[in-house]
Amino acid sequence: MPVQIQQKIAALGGGVGASKLLLGLYEVIDPEALTIIVNTGDDLVLHGLKVSPDLDIVTYTLAGIVDPLKGWGVRGETFHALKRLAAFGRPDWFNLGDRDLATHIHRSALLEEGKTLSETAESIRTALGVKARILPMSDSPVPTIIESNEGAMHFQKYLVKRRAQPVVTGIRFAGADAARPAPGVLEAVREASRILICPSNPLISIGPILAIPGVREQLRARKTAVFAVCPIVGGKSLKGPSDKMLAQLGYEATALGVARLYANFTGTFIIDPADKAQARAISELGMKVEILPTVMKTRAEKRKLASALLAL
Repeated sequence: MPVQIQQKIAALGGGVGASKLLLGLYEVIDPEALTIIVNTGDDLVLHGLKVSPDLDIVTYTLAGIVDPLKGWGVRGETFHALKRLAAFGRPDWFNLGDRDLATHIHRSALLEEGKTLSETAESIRTALGVKARILPMSDSPVPTIIESNEGAMHFQKYLVKRRAQPVVTGIRFAGADAARPAPGVLEAVREASRILICPSNPLISIGPILAIPGVREQLRARKTAVFAVCPIVGGKSLKGPSDKMLAQLGYEATALGVARLYANFTGTFIIDPADKAQARAISELGMKVEILPTVMKTRAEKRKLASALLAL
């Protein structure tokens, strides 16, 4: 049973890695004390529908309906609509399941009615019975654009269609300078007893959130309360192309490399025992270092890491 706590927890992240830790948090605290700020740089429009992959991964996971093998999409999904779309000559490189499509249709209809992305996220999480607050980083579109040896392309094209094969030469968050944090984002960081940076890709899951004006500054103001979990273990990313992208952009694909990206707004950096040899170098960046098992393969391991983070 969840432990009822008075502390407010804010968590930043996106993708499958974040959802694992978030599920652990959701199960060991009062979920109504948890506010999740989610990357929306991955968002795109397909077949006239607004698709928000990271918002949906987080929501589906906490609702208990995510596909447990993939970590995204809906469990027991079918793809009849996608096959029919392909027969019409429409692109089918991005897997949209039939149940998943209902979410995108609902979101797109609400947006067409004048609702904000925040309001659509609230409608979806409430309908699915999720008790934690789930906020997009911004109500404005801020697509992540990958600059590569094949030219500029949306992150989803790079990751899904091209399977992360192009060589990354740069990353930009289109429209970030003019965007504003979604309602509640800065307040959640300001009012939280503890702020957790989930083990997400630092460049394209955490990076877009930090690019929204005011977010990095608010985190810096709360630095001692910020705890970041490293997504790199033993020089490898547990999910996705984090290690490849870091290396191609000239960063170290190590715990220390990620720590350097987070040092100016993070008070405590959590690394796996596999990287304990880097603890001293990380601490010299001005952060406390904690060593905890960060690989979460089972539900029990997710809860264990969440509990350990809250006990630090």
